[in-house]
Amino acid sequence: MSDRWADDYDAVVFDNDGVLVAPTEREVLVDAVVDSFRAFGVEIDRSVARRTVAEDTVPIEAAREHGLDPEAFWHHRELTASLAQQAHVRDGGKQVYDDVAALGQLDLPLGIVSNNQHATIEFLLAHYDLDGFRTAYGRQPTLAGAARRKPESDYLERALADLDASEALYVGDSEKDIVAARRADIDSVFLRRDHVADVALSVEPTAEVPDLRSLVEVLTEQR
Repeated sequence: MSDRWADDYDAVVFDNDGVLVAPTEREVLVDAVVDSFRAFGVEIDRSVARRTVAEDTVPIEAAREHGLDPEAFWHHRELTASLAQQAHVRDGGKQVYDDVAALGQLDLPLGIVSNNQHATIEFLLAHYDLDGFRTAYGRQPTLAGAARRKPESDYLERALADLDASEALYVGDSEKDIVAARRADIDSVFLRRDHVADVALSVEPTAEVPDLRSLVEVLTEQR
């Protein structure tokens, strides 16, 4: 792949999970799905919960099949998942990557746009004292909020407006991140950490780096 960095970016926005902090252990989220159905008096097979987590889908049909209001269920599921992740962090999970410290060398406004719950993002920023980000968005705990997740560019465009950015860069670890950046008409960087070392992309990012230190090196050389 041929890197096509712009000459001068005016902001950098980051995905969260897998970029700034380690991904959530999948079973934590599976537990949250099972517990949410149970709170409504429904026992579901754990394999069903695993599938919704793996596919990152909103289980609207599953909720309706059990006579549940999808909006009420999803709101409860989002709250349960956020609280479960917060407990996971307090127990030592979901650590910040060491190379996040390198971002302090960037003389650019920084932001976060994540598909995780907004409440989870706010907790992580406070828990880890990540105060270098001027704006941060996660999904709202509604069906409409879920529909705005990446690869849609809604939350990303909000962050760009907050940062007053016209030539921004979005850094992520998934194909959805690259697509969202394209839809927002900005450049993208695929961060190929160990957990996505073998991922094959069907869309091409502007550039690819192995870690955030490498990203910082490129951006500081440009300025």
